Amino acid sequence: MFPDPGPLILTAKLACVTTLILLLIGTPIAWWLANTRTKLKPVIEAVVALPIVLPPTVLGFYLLIVLGPQGSIGSWWVEITGQTLTFSFSGLVIASVLYSFPFVVQPLQSAFESVGRDVMEAAYTLGAKPLDAFFTVAVPLAKRGFLTGSVLGFAHTLGEFGVVLMVGGNIPGETRVVSIAIYDHVESLEYGQAHVLAAVLLAFAFVAMLFMYVANHKLKVKS
Repeated sequence: MFPDPGPLILTAKLACVTTLILLLIGTPIAWWLANTRTKLKPVIEAVVALPIVLPPTVLGFYLLIVLGPQGSIGSWWVEITGQTLTFSFSGLVIASVLYSFPFVVQPLQSAFESVGRDVMEAAYTLGAKPLDAFFTVAVPLAKRGFLTGSVLGFAHTLGEFGVVLMVGGNIPGETRVVSIAIYDHVESLEYGQAHVLAAVLLAFAFVAMLFMYVANHKLKVKS
């Protein structure tokens, strides 16, 4: 029997929203990191990379405090919307954005750094404004970074467990993503359904990574 597709749909929705937000906020941050000369750059890069080495439960615990009804952000959200951020889809999105942040920002930063200052200065010399030069020169040259960051951010969000469990719990149709559904099936000794969901994630992860490497190889050959 095929398990409830609800967690798969919710997980795909979460990954799409998270990846879109990460691209929107991560692109200017990555561009700034690639071009800044501030002495604080290593500190900021360490903060950006922190979710890679930080245990998910630690990040989830602090997010639970901050986003909770008594937290600095959570209490403000309750006053405005009348709902809590914790144990909600919105809370999952915030947690996922923070947890997958370096997986999008770092590839973009590396791609922007490879563009080089000479190319941008040449565009400025030809009369291009900074914003025009960014979109017409830097972005096309950094397309491999956008591809890598998008795939890694999306795939990483799909496999989240500790952070989403701490912040979102296990509410069917609201916060019960695939990783939590697999855990529930294993706890209930429903190995057949756990196998199906795990196989779907495994297959998708492989296809996503294969697509990324093939596409990057083709882009590298063209350039």
